[in-house]
Amino acid sequence: MKDFTSEEQLAYLKRGTVEIIEEEELLSKLKRSREKGVPLKVKAGFDPTAPDLHLGHTVLLRKMRHFQDLGHEVYFLIGDFTAMIGDPSGRSETRPPLTKEQVLENAKTYKEQVFKILDPQKTKVVFNSEWMSKFTAEDFIRLCAKYTVARMLEREDFKKRFESRRPIAIHELIYPLIQAYDSVALQADVELGGTDQRFNLLVGRDIQREYGQEPQVIITVPILEGLDGVQKMSKSLGNYVGITESPQEMFGKIMSISDELMWRYYELLTDVPLEEIARWKEEVSAGRINPRDLKMQLAKEIVARYHSPEAAEKAAHEFEKVFSKKGVPEEMPEVLISEAKVWLPKFLKEQSLVKSTSEGKRLIAQGGVHIDGQKIKDENFVFSSGKHYVFRVGKKRFLRVIVK
Repeated sequence: MKDFTSEEQLAYLKRGTVEIIEEEELLSKLKRSREKGVPLKVKAGFDPTAPDLHLGHTVLLRKMRHFQDLGHEVYFLIGDFTAMIGDPSGRSETRPPLTKEQVLENAKTYKEQVFKILDPQKTKVVFNSEWMSKFTAEDFIRLCAKYTVARMLEREDFKKRFESRRPIAIHELIYPLIQAYDSVALQADVELGGTDQRFNLLVGRDIQREYGQEPQVIITVPILEGLDGVQKMSKSLGNYVGITESPQEMFGKIMSISDELMWRYYELLTDVPLEEIARWKEEVSAGRINPRDLKMQLAKEIVARYHSPEAAEKAAHEFEKVFSKKGVPEEMPEVLISEAKVWLPKFLKEQSLVKSTSEGKRLIAQGGVHIDGQKIKDENFVFSSGKHYVFRVGKKRFLRVIVK
């Protein structure tokens, strides 16, 4: 892929992006890189505040990998210094900072996960404390002098908080400047970020000019919708697919998305050519392709990438067995008990099959709890000693109960 023309590289990099500022500048940088044989320095910063990566994070990581495929130099910047400040992006209130110990532990987890996507041989992992911890008070004052409060308050989340008289701490105003200085320290040619980072990325261009550098091109990527197809993918919202989840869990979650959302996932999470995706849409509309088959293919591809092709095939087999043939998965959690009689709502909650006893009672009343394939309507259940039971709660939650 290194032999692509500059125009071909640009076309390849544009896929799945929201905005390139400026596209002409990126083409110029690509041409110069090709002519001189010097790779571009591509930067993306990550604050290690929530180290468990999900598919939403991979949209940006995959774009970094695209640059690697083209022979460019990728800097995975862990903002250990800025994480102790707290990124205010999109926040309606001040975000509490992390301790140094929390930051380092989260950073370790990040490093273990990102190489499921990035090429470790072509990735430079850097920490912004390498240069920011050397900053003196004078250095900070000089940096702050290069930007105005008025311009900082143009940022949407700051503007809203200022107008509603909610607190904005001084250190939060410094955060975008430190992120911008990271680009100066690395002499970045390109910086990637989500659409919610647009303001910070633009500040980076301004600060680079102030330090006499050629401004970086910024590329924003979309925020991926979660499994509900409405809100952004988020662990706190429970609509996520974690890249370290089991193959079976990942496969089942992908199969649960809507047919419409499937196209979005194909575009942002795979390298299937856009022309092929467009053709599939036509085939589905004409009734010549079952969208479920394409969703199975998507689920297999994602599981294979983060686990293995063998794990993907096994997960597909398990899914077919459970959901299409009404069977039982070969692998499921097990619990050993000695009680002969239990109150099922409490038991289901204790085994994390439901979130609360009230949810357990509701599911039992609705026929959503099965034991050995039979619907259970009685909240009280008597186990027989020496027997095994298979619980199914809803469609996907299974538990094998072994009675002493």
